[in-house]
Amino acid sequence: MKNTVRVHGFHGGIHPPENKKQSTGAPISAAPLPSRIVLPLQQHIGLPADPVVNVGDRVLKGQLVAEAVGRISANIHASISGTVVAIESHPVPHMSGMEAGCLIIESDGKDEWIEHQGLADYTQLPKPELIEYIRQAGIAGMGGAGFPTDVKLHLGDDHIVNTLIINAAECEPYITADDMLMRERADEILGGIEIIAHLLQPLHIMVGIEDNKPQAIRALHAALDNSPLNLDIVITPTKYPSGGEKQLIKLLTDVEVPSGKIPADVGIVCQNVGTTTAIYRAVAYGEPLISRVVTVTGQAAGHKQNYDVRLGTRFCDLLDHAEVRREQMHRLIVGGPMMGITVINEQIPVIKTTNCLIAGSIEEMPPQPPAQACIRCGMCEQVCPVELLPQQLHWFAKGKEFEKARHHNLFDCIECGACSYVCPSNIPLVQYYRFAKAEIRKEDAEQRKADHARIRFEARIERLEREKIEKEERRKQRAIEAAAAQAAKKDAALKTSAVPTAVSAADAATADLKQLKSNAAIARTKLKKAEKALANAQDKGLDGIETLQATLQQLQVKADQAEQAYAAAQSTPAQTQSQATTETDLKQLKNNAAIARTKLKKAEKLLAAAEESGDGDFHALKAQVAELQEKTANAEKAYQDADSSVGTAAVAVDTSELEADIAAMQAKVDKAAGAWKSAVESGSPAAEKMAAGVDKLRDKLTALQDELAKARALPASPASTAATIDTAELEADISAMQGKVEKAEAAWKTAVESGSPAAGKMAAGVAKLKDKLQALQDELAQANGSPVTAPVTETNTTPVTDLKTLKQQVSIMRTKLKKAEKLLAELPEGEEDQALVADIEALTLRHDAAKATLDAAEAEKAAAAAAQGIDLKQLKIDAAMARAAVTKAERALSKAEDDSKQSLEEELLAAQAQADQLNSTLKRFSE
Repeated sequence: MKNTVRVHGFHGGIHPPENKKQSTGAPISAAPLPSRIVLPLQQHIGLPADPVVNVGDRVLKGQLVAEAVGRISANIHASISGTVVAIESHPVPHMSGMEAGCLIIESDGKDEWIEHQGLADYTQLPKPELIEYIRQAGIAGMGGAGFPTDVKLHLGDDHIVNTLIINAAECEPYITADDMLMRERADEILGGIEIIAHLLQPLHIMVGIEDNKPQAIRALHAALDNSPLNLDIVITPTKYPSGGEKQLIKLLTDVEVPSGKIPADVGIVCQNVGTTTAIYRAVAYGEPLISRVVTVTGQAAGHKQNYDVRLGTRFCDLLDHAEVRREQMHRLIVGGPMMGITVINEQIPVIKTTNCLIAGSIEEMPPQPPAQACIRCGMCEQVCPVELLPQQLHWFAKGKEFEKARHHNLFDCIECGACSYVCPSNIPLVQYYRFAKAEIRKEDAEQRKADHARIRFEARIERLEREKIEKEERRKQRAIEAAAAQAAKKDAALKTSAVPTAVSAADAATADLKQLKSNAAIARTKLKKAEKALANAQDKGLDGIETLQATLQQLQVKADQAEQAYAAAQSTPAQTQSQATTETDLKQLKNNAAIARTKLKKAEKLLAAAEESGDGDFHALKAQVAELQEKTANAEKAYQDADSSVGTAAVAVDTSELEADIAAMQAKVDKAAGAWKSAVESGSPAAEKMAAGVDKLRDKLTALQDELAKARALPASPASTAATIDTAELEADISAMQGKVEKAEAAWKTAVESGSPAAGKMAAGVAKLKDKLQALQDELAQANGSPVTAPVTETNTTPVTDLKTLKQQVSIMRTKLKKAEKLLAELPEGEEDQALVADIEALTLRHDAAKATLDAAEAEKAAAAAAQGIDLKQLKIDAAMARAAVTKAERALSKAEDDSKQSLEEELLAAQAQADQLNSTLKRFSE
């Protein structure tokens, strides 16, 4: 065709010596069959291929030995027949001299092909299948970075391809592989162009070639001029780097590909002439890409020409065939002198992108002069074909300001070397740019890993938070259900125990009898379950048999008691009815006496006020007082007579309200203790005050528990004999607690022997369990009527007054008084409950008396402590601080390393000793 296309220009560029005629004097010749080939698994841009053969397998020429992985990848085929002897790391053509995974095949000398044949008529094949056929042949770009060709051919589905450009420029000095290919195989180039045009359907095809290749231009015209395609051969001026993809597009179309985009984004696709030949041979003959034309040149080479070389051939074999003189060779360059890389290992193999080997002498490739300081001449900017600022990028790369380099379009640099070529200071600019690109890629990879880790961490935190919320919701739901069940149980108990006055005593007795029967049935059921569990454990030899036996004994005792109580109630229904009636009458008489006393006091106050003011009817008030005095005396006498005639029957005590108070107080203690522990662990200065608050709440809890114990063991009256107390349950609790103490002591001893840092906490736990056991034993002694034996201390100078009991009495009186006053305040205006008023008055008197006794006892204790030089208030503060110090030391020990544990253990022991001493002293003056 006649050349009618206008040639444009691009910014910059240089004109280095061509040195191409050295290797164009002889035709392309076949390199000898190598005895061994090394096939890198990554000869292309994208992911490395995955081997599909194993060591020891025999392979044929053209056989698939490594399969493409992912979209951007390419197949690898054996270029000879032979045996796979290794799949291992081996040096590959890379500027860093790195090693990578390779397949090593030993030749058998037969050079046997696999069965292969081309497509009879590729135009009849659907385009996706034809593209897949080319993909299976492992074809990648042979003039640049090795981009998989099938990916470029797929662009026709998503992009409108206006122009197909065939890159025949081959602008870099020394390289003549494409030049000789066009001279000798122009028909194959035309065949490849027709296949690509069939797939992409471009509107215009342009073959760009520099004017320094006249013989190649004539060969192309002879082959392409008669093509029916809309094809033009465009001859461009010789200028480096006109063979760059974007530079050639600018030359031929005056279209500039935007930064960060590819030619397909502007409707253009570029292919190299070597790639078109490979496509043609794959489609026409069924040959995968197993060889390519390689230029061997340089002053040290004996035969400077182009060779058809099998992929995987080691450089040493090719250099030997070209009779390269090693003693004369100063540098071995893969590629051209501008963009190529220097290698020192001749075991590196030829790959799909290897187009030239330059065996340069020292005169031809002299050492690089030492770099000098930049003089800011601006020549690098003038020759940059991408219109970057090389000087600025150099400073950013040198100063490791990679983000700034990125923003100055560092990745648009094609590493053509034009800037380094013209630099008067001999600065290796391209190496700086390669370093900066590698660091940025490394940072990006680390950032991707960090982002991935952050996403996973945030997802984990979100999941844990969600599980925490769900757990809290379930806990709240269980608490609501438990509270509802407890309320229902309490209502049932109140309905059973507190029979209204309208209900007859016989009905109450029947209800009690029914409850006793139910209790007996429940006890028998629990006993049977325990017997089955024990038998199962004994049969299977499980642990915890002794515990099950102790539990069984407790349940046996409870079942017997429940049966006896039910039998006794069945035999004495009349006595039960009489007792219920007596209890109701006695309570009514007591209320009548209290109401009479209240009315009398009010009348006496009115009389005294009238006498003081001189107003009012003195005679009427005196008569009223006298009448009320008589009624009060009669009411009190009636109550006392009824109370003394009760006999040996015990008055039933309703403890349900007290039990509810104990449960509420226990919850407060647990919550306060949890808050105190958190404050100690965080080192909060409020920990000491919180510790004192926890102690106060525990004292209140103990007071309520003691009140409950006394209420359950209270006799009917002083004149009556003591009622029989059921101590079986208490004895069972003591037995269970004894087991816990023994188990805790054993665990503590084991921890001490092994040097565990938790031994201190376990010792405190054992002490607490022993205190609980002593309390249960004391309660049993009181229930049996025996005196409680206090533990003997070394000092007997402490006062004998029981402060703990007095505090409990005052606390109980105060609680009852507040509840009664609250009930009175909640009554409607104008309404008065005389019985409630009487109760408040009686409770006030009892509280004041107990408080006075407590104050006197505390004063006595304080005086005794002061006599020994002890300040009780300061002693309490010191004890709380000592407990906090022990907790802090235990926490530090649990987190300490092995080399510092010994000193921390000594500090913990000292803190425990000080706390024990202070607590012992405080206990002597607080009980």
